[in-house]
Amino acid sequence: MTTVESAVRTPSVLPPAMPVDLVAAGVVSAAGTGLQPLADALRQGAAAGGRADAEEGEAYPPMPLLAADFSPADLLGRKGLGRLNRTDRLGMAACALALAGADDPDGTGVVLGTSVGSTGGIARFTRETFVQERPYLVNPSDFPGTLMNSAAGRTAIRHGLTDTNATLSGGPLSALYALRFARNALLHGHARQLLAGGVEELSPHGAWAWHRARVLAPGTALGEGAAVFALRRPAGHGSGQAPLARLAACEAGFADPARGPLAVGLRLARCVRDALARSGIAPADVAVVAPGAAGRRGWAAVEERALRTVLPPAPGQHRLRVQAVTGETHGAGVALQLAAVLARWQDPHTDTGRERAAVVTSLSPDGAVGCAVLLRPDAAC
Repeated sequence: MTTVESAVRTPSVLPPAMPVDLVAAGVVSAAGTGLQPLADALRQGAAAGGRADAEEGEAYPPMPLLAADFSPADLLGRKGLGRLNRTDRLGMAACALALAGADDPDGTGVVLGTSVGSTGGIARFTRETFVQERPYLVNPSDFPGTLMNSAAGRTAIRHGLTDTNATLSGGPLSALYALRFARNALLHGHARQLLAGGVEELSPHGAWAWHRARVLAPGTALGEGAAVFALRRPAGHGSGQAPLARLAACEAGFADPARGPLAVGLRLARCVRDALARSGIAPADVAVVAPGAAGRRGWAAVEERALRTVLPPAPGQHRLRVQAVTGETHGAGVALQLAAVLARWQDPHTDTGRERAAVVTSLSPDGAVGCAVLLRPDAAC
């Protein structure tokens, strides 16, 4: 009988992965705007979250964790905000922050991961087709906001981004797929610089769907947010903008969910092993592990078991419980996990000088699994 442990130990020879630099980050989360509020919340183990927009006019189920201190007008200006849905505003704001941190914004594209786009915008537009006297008596200007690629498209228009523009959907792995897409585009010379990450809004409609499905572990809040990173191919030694970190590998896989959770865990373990092998990183060098399924009923144990077979707990290894701070953010989850690793490494109040590498993981009940390996700049030389 094949076990997770025996499969992980099966030797394989994999070609080395080429890293890409993360030179800037834009983060909007329940902790606030930027990396430092996220670092503060991680140290405290919780975030206060924000208030629901008055314009919503609809009640949320218990424990919503909205983006804190989020003022789109301050980040984007007031012009045109009335036409944007919440996903547009979150994604656009995170891209603006990342773009501001990059020293050369010319020739930039955008790649965003999201589950379906704006759940609130889709629900309200759909409802209008039923309650209006005729189904076609809806506001046509609301229709573009129901499209999954609305945030990426409108971000490119507002910020003048003329390169690659893509949106990827894959449930909790959406942001991972976006980062993987961006990394491949950069390494194959299809772009010079890309803003890549994930965005997920929390609307009353989506929140009630999550609440009634009862798929979250007790005590897990529903959250929202966006995290976007400016990615480039590594510059020559001593040239270009110093990176915050390097994305050394980004792996994805799939296991037939009909074979049960053990098969999904087995595939995740192999994915992590392959990513480490491609990065040239030994398990003992991994100082930070950020699991993505920590807030999902039943799947947290599957993910943890898979991680323990490849990265058994060791002195100096830190488990980063991001969901305790951001809530379950679904399509933006992996991006916010990466942002949490960066926030920890950038935090002047936390001694992380000896931490050289981090692993971020995620899995989905449909059998999709994935992971990313992040390196400190001095470890990537």
